[in-house]
Amino acid sequence: MSSRFFRGGNDSSSDSSSDEEELTSEEELEEQKKGGMDDSDEDSDEESEEEDSDESSSDDEDGPKGAMQFLKDESDSDSEDSDEEKPGIVKSAKDKRLEELDACIKQIENGQKNGDWSLISSEFDKLNRQVTRLQEGKRAPKQYIRTLAELEDFMNEALAKAKVTPKKMNATQARSLNAVKQKVKKTNKDYQTEIDRYREDKDEYMESSDEEPPAPAPTKKTARFDLDAAVAQDDQEGFSTVGKDGRALQYTPESIFKHLRSILETRGKKSTDRAEQIGVLVKLHEVAQTSYQKIRVLLTLVSARFDAASGSSGAMSVEYWNAAEKELSALLTILEEDKEYVVVEGAEEWEDDEKPPTLQDGEKYIRVPGSVVSLIERLDDELNRSLQSIDPHTSDYIDRLKSEGSLYNIIFRGLLYYEYLQKDSSLETPQESLNRVVMRRLEHIYFKPAQVIKTLEENCWKAVGADAESVISPRTQVQDASTLVNTLCTYLFNHSEGIIRARAMLCQVYFLALHNEYYKARDMMLMSHLQENIPNFDVQSQILYNRTLVQVGLCAFRKGLVYESQNTLQEICGSGRQKELLAQGVMMQRYGQVSPDQERLERQRQLPFHQHINLELLESCYLVASMLLEIPLLAQTGSSPDVKKRVISKTFRRMLEYHERQIFTGPPENTRDHVMQASKALAAGDWKKSIAFIHNIKIWDLMPDADEIKAMLAKKIQEEGLRTYLFTYAPFYDTLSVDTLGEVFELDAEKVSAVVSNMTSHEELAASLDGVTSTIIFRKGVELSRLQSLALTLSDKASSLIETNERTLEQRTQGSSNAFDRPGRGRGGQRTGQRGGGRGGGRGGGHHGQRQAGGTQFTGGALGAAVRG
Repeated sequence: MSSRFFRGGNDSSSDSSSDEEELTSEEELEEQKKGGMDDSDEDSDEESEEEDSDESSSDDEDGPKGAMQFLKDESDSDSEDSDEEKPGIVKSAKDKRLEELDACIKQIENGQKNGDWSLISSEFDKLNRQVTRLQEGKRAPKQYIRTLAELEDFMNEALAKAKVTPKKMNATQARSLNAVKQKVKKTNKDYQTEIDRYREDKDEYMESSDEEPPAPAPTKKTARFDLDAAVAQDDQEGFSTVGKDGRALQYTPESIFKHLRSILETRGKKSTDRAEQIGVLVKLHEVAQTSYQKIRVLLTLVSARFDAASGSSGAMSVEYWNAAEKELSALLTILEEDKEYVVVEGAEEWEDDEKPPTLQDGEKYIRVPGSVVSLIERLDDELNRSLQSIDPHTSDYIDRLKSEGSLYNIIFRGLLYYEYLQKDSSLETPQESLNRVVMRRLEHIYFKPAQVIKTLEENCWKAVGADAESVISPRTQVQDASTLVNTLCTYLFNHSEGIIRARAMLCQVYFLALHNEYYKARDMMLMSHLQENIPNFDVQSQILYNRTLVQVGLCAFRKGLVYESQNTLQEICGSGRQKELLAQGVMMQRYGQVSPDQERLERQRQLPFHQHINLELLESCYLVASMLLEIPLLAQTGSSPDVKKRVISKTFRRMLEYHERQIFTGPPENTRDHVMQASKALAAGDWKKSIAFIHNIKIWDLMPDADEIKAMLAKKIQEEGLRTYLFTYAPFYDTLSVDTLGEVFELDAEKVSAVVSNMTSHEELAASLDGVTSTIIFRKGVELSRLQSLALTLSDKASSLIETNERTLEQRTQGSSNAFDRPGRGRGGQRTGQRGGGRGGGRGGGHHGQRQAGGTQFTGGALGAAVRG
């Protein structure tokens, strides 16, 4: 085989080879432009190019020098051929940067497959630097937007898995994951609009074209304008804003209605660029001159901002929300100043785009179609969604919560506007719109303390000025929060029905319970009969009902009504699903699968953190109230086997049994441990130790007047300790001095006499109180002898044997023994009744009329039992 060096002069072969190389290079260029190359082919080409370049560089370094370098061998010819092939592929700087961008994206995808967060972090930084050089004031590349969206989803999945199944991660990887989290959160804010467009329709977004035709300009430079920026340009400099059709867009007061109509026609379509629409509407608002033009533009602009937020999975951005709040405030200002125009639902659309409507003969107002109350409700809902998505333990939540003051002002001004519309009967304003605004105002104040409500009212009255006045809630009610809440609720009672009326009732009960008006709240709750119909209401109303129920129970606890508090809290706290029932957290299903839609709905109905009821405080009140009722009951059933065993709180009994099974119990660490050890001390008669355990619970400091509550609990523990002592040791005493009991439990003699009298009147204790000698005289039942006990046992066994034989005979004869079945059963029943009567006299038969715990629901059996008791 001869060397290629000796065939170097063959022109035909060299020409054909060069032609083939040019053809192949042109084909490769066409395939790269069409995007037909696979990723694997690109990787192999890049690797081959790298190998060729390495070989050529090594040949240059290690090859012969001097005169010997002119003697070419086969390797030299190959390198020469490769050098001749390279000029065939000419790439622009933009193409090279795009290739670098794709390479970074591939590295990030590889890091996602391998879970290598260090690689993702480094490549993400490199990717952002490349996009900054590549963007140059234009839109970001679509593959970059896709990478941002996919990386955010992958990161959220990784964080969710880490919470559900905690697994130790390498320290380096954990730091890289946190770094990526911060970088993605910061970067995605700048491209949130594009990311939302990508998530709405991924295929359409990636296939759509970003190319926009240049604007005609007298200068050599062609300027491209993005409507998202909404920047006004000066026509004298040769620049103008252009649309997708290439025509210059000119915004004048005369063309406002044409642009509005084109925007309304494209509203709701998938291909609509909402950010572009918002930019156009902002310009239209700047050039609007008349009140009618401003009203029409503002109505459309606020709705467009809400539409832009509805497409994203998260909450509305803070910038959009603040802009919507200012624009809605500007709309209300125009409507307050120019009384000629009114925004009402059901008004006819004005079809003429050339001229605005004018007043006709006999008309007082120009009706503009729209709904102010719907915009107010949507603004309120978006603020709640924003608060749900923010960590409540950060300063961002506090900053976001400050917007509630401006929102409350908007709601109040909307109320004044609808009051003005309702004064004129010719407008036919629906009562429902006014009820909805009043309800929104009530929902913002019912769970707040009186001082906070007073501050909100003062600020909103200052904002509307001294001339404004409200018919529903006059200015004089600013100083009294209870009067304001009562006024708003009374208005809704008289003018609404259905869900709004029921929610108003619940809000008033919640407010009364929050401000220690227990008896008013209880009576209103019972008279409303909501407990009978609440399952038919929507989920949000059921959550409000549960919150009200809990607040009534906490109010009863603060008032020292332990029995009423335990009965009221039993339904919520006894279920073990406090978080779910109060919408303060999503419960993880152990044996059930929850679909993503159900989980999303569950998270959407969660309450913001500032509306939460402290669950630890709720559990403390429930367990302490259960302790004060269950420990005396356990002592009573333990000393009197004839008493029918009943359970007040199954949750408390379960915790107590678990605590008693523990071999070693250390010092209490949480609320449950404190209550369980206090219960054990109370059952043993050590009431002072029980008080110490209860007072050491630190959650009491969160309640107002914590010292008074601790004093009340100490008094209750003393009384229940006395009752427990009497139940436990009554069979061993004939008489007991009242003064002695008072000294042991540090109670007044009058208080001891009152407790004993109460127990004897409820027939819980077979005793009598001698007022002359101040002693308690215990009545002993008839003690059965050994022979009598055996006789009664034999009688029970004989009765059960007779009943078994009769059932067997009835089955065999198929009912033919009915004639002699009744007498036998009658004798058995009579014998049983006589036996029960004989044994009932042992303790005076005094346990059928004892007080019962009532039902476990908020019905007549729960609070109704509290009223009767």
